Amino acid sequence: MTDALKRLSEEGVAIWLDDLSRKRITSGNLAELIDQQHVVGVTTNPSIFQKAISQGDGYDQQLSDLAARKVTVEEAIRMITTADVRDAADILRPVFDATQGQDGRVSIEVDPRLAHNTKSTVAEAKQLAWLVDRPNTLIKIPATEAGLPAITETIARGISVNVTLIFSLERYRLVMDAYLSGLEKAKAAGLDLSKIHSVASFFVSRVDAEIDKRLDALGTDEAKAARGKAGLANARLAYQAYEEVFSSDRWAALDKAQANKQRPLWASTGVKDPAYKDTLYVEDLVAPNTVNTMPEATLFAVEDHGNITGNTVAGTYEQARAELDAVEKLGISYDEVVQLLEDEGVEKFEGAWNDLLKSTEAELQRLAPSEG
Repeated sequence: MTDALKRLSEEGVAIWLDDLSRKRITSGNLAELIDQQHVVGVTTNPSIFQKAISQGDGYDQQLSDLAARKVTVEEAIRMITTADVRDAADILRPVFDATQGQDGRVSIEVDPRLAHNTKSTVAEAKQLAWLVDRPNTLIKIPATEAGLPAITETIARGISVNVTLIFSLERYRLVMDAYLSGLEKAKAAGLDLSKIHSVASFFVSRVDAEIDKRLDALGTDEAKAARGKAGLANARLAYQAYEEVFSSDRWAALDKAQANKQRPLWASTGVKDPAYKDTLYVEDLVAPNTVNTMPEATLFAVEDHGNITGNTVAGTYEQARAELDAVEKLGISYDEVVQLLEDEGVEKFEGAWNDLLKSTEAELQRLAPSEG
């Protein structure tokens, strides 16, 4: 057993768990991961909740009460998921206090069916913040075109945001711009900027999965040599963009007003190709002031055999640019890939949300009291 997780934390990488369930909360498992595995945050998404609610009987009591009240399935889902997020936020509260609000955070996502509607997304973000009612919540808003102005408006209201489903460097720059615009509006409204936090979830392994598939179809030696490099290269160039934006004059004015930098969060860090080392997207993305949200299997893989050797992002930008260029030269369009991944990401979360609706409805019917 190495103490790779401790070393990772010391390098400035916040370790967040990409999973949540009621069983994890009530069994003491989440508290244990905080205590022993250096976990300082939790991310959720519709897929995670769909899996949690459809497995085991941990939600039966609440579902039974909701069925007796004849609530709609949408309301039931919000009651269940916000209860889990609230309880997880309470368990993480000491971390939140110890880090002045930087960590100890739990993320909950707006209804993914609203991903292309700015006004509805802002309304949902406000509603979720009110429902959970914990200062250490992050509301997840997708980085779609409609999501960008929603990020600005939500931040402007003093609500902390986890921007999700970022795949492209261009979109990432627009996300940072949306965050800074929100802070500027919040400042103009007299809000305390030190209380507003944000992370930008930049997806890693899905980029490799899509590009590798196209490289395999080409089958040439050059294509084989380019496998498994694009995901890391993309993320490293995102960190370069982060460094540029958060050392700009525009940022300096907000920094003076006690604003917090929007940290890059490496998402989708579970390795999808068994040919790659299972700790790849952790070991090779070590940089200060970042977050790595890991599935449990990746967390334990890093703990067991992770090799944390210091900053693995600094000094890689030229090589990263060359690796993305090599893929383009083989006829694989970066712009097409990242747009496809965003579209698929929204679709996957919508699909999971619809599955969640169906499975919750079935549970409500099963537990509904007999008339009389």
